[in-house]
Amino acid sequence: MNKLIGSGINRKDGRAKVTGTATYAAEHQIPGLVYGYLITASIAHGQITNIDTQTAEQAAGVIAVFTHNNVPQIFKPTNNFMASKIYEARLPLADNQIHYAGQIIGLVVAETFEQARHAAHLVQVEYAPQKPVLEAKDATFQQALTMFGEEIKFEKGDFATGMRDATGKIEATYTTSTELHAPMEPHAIIAHWQDADTLTVYEPSQWVAGSQRTYAEIFGLATEKVRTITPFIGGAFGCKAFPWPHGILCAAAARKLQRPLKLALSRRQMTANTGHRSETEQTIRLGANAAGSLMAIEHTAQSFTSPVDTFAEHCTSITPVMYAAPNLRIDQELAQLNIGTSTFMRAPGENPGMWALESAMDELAWELKIDPVELRLKNQTKEHQKQGLPFSAKHFAECLQLGAEQFGWQERPQQVRSLTRDGKLIGSGMAASTFPSLRGSASVKVRLLADGTAEILTSGNDMGTGTYTVVAATAAEALGLPVEKVQVELGDSLLPDGGIAGGSMMTVSLLPAVMKACEEVLKIAKATTAQEAFATLHQSGEAAWEATASAGPGGEGKQWVFQSWGAHFCEVAIDEEIGRLQVTRWVSVMNIGRVINAKTAASQIRGAVTMGIGHALMEECHFDPNIGYPVVYDLATYHFPTHADIPRIQVTFVGEPDLNFNPLGGRGVGEIGITGVSAAIANAIYHATGKRIRDLPITPEKLL
Repeated sequence: MNKLIGSGINRKDGRAKVTGTATYAAEHQIPGLVYGYLITASIAHGQITNIDTQTAEQAAGVIAVFTHNNVPQIFKPTNNFMASKIYEARLPLADNQIHYAGQIIGLVVAETFEQARHAAHLVQVEYAPQKPVLEAKDATFQQALTMFGEEIKFEKGDFATGMRDATGKIEATYTTSTELHAPMEPHAIIAHWQDADTLTVYEPSQWVAGSQRTYAEIFGLATEKVRTITPFIGGAFGCKAFPWPHGILCAAAARKLQRPLKLALSRRQMTANTGHRSETEQTIRLGANAAGSLMAIEHTAQSFTSPVDTFAEHCTSITPVMYAAPNLRIDQELAQLNIGTSTFMRAPGENPGMWALESAMDELAWELKIDPVELRLKNQTKEHQKQGLPFSAKHFAECLQLGAEQFGWQERPQQVRSLTRDGKLIGSGMAASTFPSLRGSASVKVRLLADGTAEILTSGNDMGTGTYTVVAATAAEALGLPVEKVQVELGDSLLPDGGIAGGSMMTVSLLPAVMKACEEVLKIAKATTAQEAFATLHQSGEAAWEATASAGPGGEGKQWVFQSWGAHFCEVAIDEEIGRLQVTRWVSVMNIGRVINAKTAASQIRGAVTMGIGHALMEECHFDPNIGYPVVYDLATYHFPTHADIPRIQVTFVGEPDLNFNPLGGRGVGEIGITGVSAAIANAIYHATGKRIRDLPITPEKLL
C-alpha cells in the first residue's frame, strides 16, 4: 500500500461541489417550509419610539411579524468557549435600543420569500435618534482584553533605555481599514422543530457541537434535543463559528409558530450584522545597534468593537514570537463604535499585526543598509519571549533562505527606483509569516462494513480546507485500504464531537483521533489490516466492526510553544501615471511540520496569499458618516481580487514533523499564509518607487 499522508490526493468532496450535489444550509428541502426576512435599523444610535406592523401583518402570505414588543422566548446562554458562545452578547430584539445601523429590529415570516421581503418594507419605524460614534477621533479607548479576559500588554527590560542606546531607529504608524467577510455562501439558517422541545438546525457552522450546545442553552433544552447539520460550508474564515442574532431569532420564531423556517441574509444585511475585521492603527518603534541586532521593540495598537459585544483585534500577539530583543513592550487599546460587532477573520490579530511589524522591519533594514532577509535571520528568537518556552521544530531560517534562493533575491538592485520593464517600475519585497499552532480535543467513530469499505464519522467539518480529503487519507493509510474505499461523514451533531474548524486546528485535532479510532477498530477485529478485519467480520455474522476514540493535547504545552513559520517574496510592476499595480511574481516557503496532503496544503497557502493581496490592495469598508451604514453593500461594491489580479503562486514546504505537537507531526495551515502578505507587497512598492506607504489598502491614488 502506498503512503498517502504527505502525497497530493484529489479532494474527496470535489466532485460533489462542482456537480452541485453538495447540499448547503439554505438548500435543504423540508415540507411546509416558510420564509423569514429581517427588518433592520436605519439609524446607528438611539431608540425605537414606535414600530407599526399592522400593514405588514395584513399583507398577502404573512404569518407573523416579530419585534421587541412580542419577541419569542430566548434564554441568555453562558456565552463562553467552554459551554456556549454567541457573537453578540445582547440577544436579538432584547429591547428598543439601537446600537448600530443594520441592527435587527424585527422579523417577518410569510409563506414565500418574496412575500416576507415585501411585508418587511411595509413596517413603519419611528426613532428617537442620538449622535452615533463612528470615527476613531470621537471614540474613548480603554485597555484591551483577550477573549479570556486578560489585559493585552507585556513588558520586559527597559524599553526607553534600549531605545536611547540604539544606533538605528524606526518609529512609524501603520493603519488597516475595516475588512468585510464575503464568503461565497451567504449566512442562512433553516430551523425545524419536531415538537416544542426537539430542534434541528441547518446552518453553516464551523463548530457543530458548540452550536448544538449553544442553541440548547438558548432554548432551555437538553443538548441531545438539538441537532445541528453542516456537511458543507461555502467559506467562513471566522464568521460562521457561533450563532449570530439572525439565527437565534429564526429558531425562536420557528418554535413559536411550529413551522420550519428559513432565513437567508442578503449581502447588504451581511455587511452590517455578520461581522468584519476591525480597522486598526498600530505604532511600531524599533531600535538596533549598528550591526543590526535589535535592542528595543515597542508595538502598540488600537482597534474597535461594538456596544453589543467586545472583541479586540489582537495585533500585538505576534511581537514576542518573531524577533528577540532585551527590551520589549506591547500594549493595546479598544474602543466602541456604533457599528456592528467585529470578529474573527482569517489570522485575527496576526494578519494586521504582521503588516505593521514586517513593514517596520523593512524600514529598519533600509535605515541600517542591511539586507532584509539578513536582518530577520540575525534577530529571530529561539523562545516565546512572553511565555519563556522554546519553539518546537522551528525552521524559520530555512523558509527565509530557500525563499530568497527560489526568488533570486540576491539579484535585485540595492537602490530604489532602479529597475524598469516595459515602461513600468519594478520592485521586489519580502516579509515573514507566522501563526500559532493550536490543537483541541476531537472524537471520531470508525466503522468497517461487510462490503469492504470503511466509514469515518465525526461532527468536525470542512469549510473548504480539505477535511474530507485528509481524514480519508489518514484512515486509508492506518487501515491499509485504498482511499476510494473510505467514506467520510462530517458536520452532524449526532456524530462524535470533532471540535472546531477555526484557529487552523481542525485537521491537527481530528487526525490523531482518526488514527486512534482506526487502531481501536482493528484491535476489536483482532486484525492488523482492514482486509483481515473484513474476513473476521464475515465469520462473526456482525454487521460492522466499529470503534470510537478521542484525542487531545496533553502536557506538551508546558514544555514547548508550537508555532508555524514562513516567508513571502514578491515582485510588483507599477505604472505610476495611472497608479496601476500588478503583482507579477510570488514565492512562499512554509514550515508547518509534516504536510498531510501536499495538494490541499499548497492550495490553502495560495488561497491565503490571494486573500492577503486583497487585504493589501483592495479591501476596505467605509461607513456613512450620517447614518452609520456600510457604504459597500454587495460583491460588486466591495472590492477583492479576481483571477487577473493574481500571479502564479509558488509554494514550497520545509522542515520536519513536529512530533511534540501531535502523533502525525503536522501543524495547521489555513491561516499562516495570509500573514505578512500585505507587508511584502508594500515593501516591494518601496523598492520600486521609493515611496513608503503605511496605510492599507494601497489603492491607485496612493501610487500616483
